[in-house]
Amino acid sequence: MQKGLIIKNITNTYYIKSGKTIYEAVARGKFKQEEIAPTVGDNVEIEITDEQNKKAIIEKIIERKNFSRRPKVANLTGLICVIATKLPKPDLLMLDKQLAFAEYFNIKPTIIVNKMDLDENTALEIKNEYSNIGYNVIITNAITGEGIKEIVNRTENNIQILALSGNSGVGKSSIINKILNKNEAIEGQVSIKNKRGKNTTTITSLYELEENIYIVDTPGFSTFDITEIESKDLDKYFIEFRNYLTQCEYQGCSHIKEQNCGIKTAVENGKISKNRYDRYLKIYEDLKYKEEHKKW
Repeated sequence: MQKGLIIKNITNTYYIKSGKTIYEAVARGKFKQEEIAPTVGDNVEIEITDEQNKKAIIEKIIERKNFSRRPKVANLTGLICVIATKLPKPDLLMLDKQLAFAEYFNIKPTIIVNKMDLDENTALEIKNEYSNIGYNVIITNAITGEGIKEIVNRTENNIQILALSGNSGVGKSSIINKILNKNEAIEGQVSIKNKRGKNTTTITSLYELEENIYIVDTPGFSTFDITEIESKDLDKYFIEFRNYLTQCEYQGCSHIKEQNCGIKTAVENGKISKNRYDRYLKIYEDLKYKEEHKKW
């Protein structure tokens, strides 16, 4: 058996890099019975069926470090959360979901604020808010390449499999093209009618920066599902909350209606951003609603 990494998946066809060779493979039927499907980022064992035409069969999925349903990728080590200053407007609610997702999976997040040329003030405001929390924020212009070098340096030094995640039209594919100095990724567009991004990336792929260092380009989306996180645990993944959780009087405090709540007091005293707290409430209520209406 040879080992390899799934770098692309189109329907039931998998492209697997093993050494310097890329094989086109299908998966054994047993995976359906085991209710697990190979996905991009998986390390697998393959049987070569046709060396000349580079054909193979996936025999085994090596145990995953983590697995995300959306974006659908395995073994992530980092998440780059991309938002734009305009066109589409910054979706900080989704950004906060992405950050909670990264904290839950113990994946290192980096925030990219793209299209700085359209609204530099907004870019700086977002950078200040999230830098103060403790996140790494990079302001970029994917058209001119400004700020892109910082992403490349951090990626080359720290990351093996890194996903770019964000709404359609924020510039993920443009960023990848600048990093690779190629035009491989599909450029996104923004719908003039509703100012929202058109979903141009439909295939999840790994782009190799150098040996064993990859960036994942994922399909754009307007929602971000973090149902892996239970509502009662959400506060653990808002990192600025952590210093104040022990100051809540009630165990299992939701930080909504309870009295003597350390989080609410910190918000009132300006130690936690009111905007972040309000978005926490929205995410909490959404998770709670889905839990109460979950279909068994």
